[in-house]
Amino acid sequence: MEKDKFYVVLTKLILPLFTGSILMGEEESNARESEIAIGKQNSLLIKPTKLADYRFIIKRGRAFQPFEISLLKNILKELSQINESVFLDPTYELTLQEKAVEKAVCDSVASSASSVMLGLISALTRWSNRTYEGKAVDFGIILNLSETDTEKKLHYSNIISTDFFALLSDGKHSFVEFNKDGYLTGYVSLEKVRNYSTTAPNDYNSVARYCNDRKVGMVLTESGDLLIFKNRTLMFAKRRGKWNIYSHEEVIQLLSYRSTHSLREVRRAVYLTSLDCSFKYSGGIIVYLKRDMVEQALTHINANDIVEEKYYNIKKEQQLEEADKIFNLNNAEEIRKLYSDDFENFLSKNCCFKSICLNQIIQGKKFHELSRKFRQEIVAMDGATIVDFDGSIIAAGAILKIEAGSISGGGRKAAAMALSKYGVAIKISQDGEFQGFTADKKHPKLLFTVN
Repeated sequence: MEKDKFYVVLTKLILPLFTGSILMGEEESNARESEIAIGKQNSLLIKPTKLADYRFIIKRGRAFQPFEISLLKNILKELSQINESVFLDPTYELTLQEKAVEKAVCDSVASSASSVMLGLISALTRWSNRTYEGKAVDFGIILNLSETDTEKKLHYSNIISTDFFALLSDGKHSFVEFNKDGYLTGYVSLEKVRNYSTTAPNDYNSVARYCNDRKVGMVLTESGDLLIFKNRTLMFAKRRGKWNIYSHEEVIQLLSYRSTHSLREVRRAVYLTSLDCSFKYSGGIIVYLKRDMVEQALTHINANDIVEEKYYNIKKEQQLEEADKIFNLNNAEEIRKLYSDDFENFLSKNCCFKSICLNQIIQGKKFHELSRKFRQEIVAMDGATIVDFDGSIIAAGAILKIEAGSISGGGRKAAAMALSKYGVAIKISQDGEFQGFTADKKHPKLLFTVN
């Protein structure tokens, strides 16, 4: 494959698959070096064939994992086969290259049943562009890699495009099951599936729990997303026409960036809530503080937004100290009067109904101790959710006080970057993407991106 053609494939098909990856340039290569190799500082070196005299350098915030390398090898293998043919129409060639990525995904998930999975995904993709009685459809399929029914009665290709098929499952609690040859084996209800630990959006926990190493779950959502589950995790998703691969554990680990005091259960809760907001398309901001960063972070938070008494008392002490400074002489008495009350009376007198409500519901529970549904709902509120290093909730729906600047990307990004100096700040966009920022030598640094 010519260099310019491989560059297009790399930027249009491969980089979007590994969310947050960027092309950092290229270097010389020789025939002794493999097509894919791990580089320095979370980078990957890639070329189309061993004979290529160059390698492109890809980098992202987290290290590339072995299963991702395996997937890339499958993609290069498929692309090589396409490149051996001669195409007169470049558009047709690009379509085949896109299909090569899809086939590589199926190879990595279903191996011996790869062609059946590819057919099912193609059918689901067509359904994403259809409606039933004027509404977008959502339904789910289980591909059972263990099932080999000798009675081959009904193949998926005969029923999956029919209108009635769209009504047989909801993609959350009910699924239609096919064996690895593509023949119908039955209906699966997930109402009483065993409660295994999973890493998946909350709405799809049941299918994630059900899908072990021999079952693949495929879900088409109302928003047109196509989700792939196996090994009790969300492995891949096709969103806005692009495939994404999920490296959950690596992102959870990154939430402890340069901190020895972060707790895994809090990091996991923060990540899962970000994932839930992403697939709800609700947006939000979560700031997970490092230890001993509360006082600095509180300077950006209005007392009206604080939901726990101990943090109000710290804020109160800060404000009373500020009242004694010379630049506050004109309104010092007003500040003292405002903070003369205890936490409960302060909220009541200032009509802080949101904080009163949340304080009563949360009742001192840590972030990771709350239900996932409730966490997703408070993070979706306008403003930011601030979580201390131990999981204590400092504020929710907080409108942050930050310096005016020229940061592009809107208010959420500006707020996240401003508070990234105190820990890891996650900006969740309403288009489903979420990014983690932290401070590197006092400057905001993009830590990871998940789509």
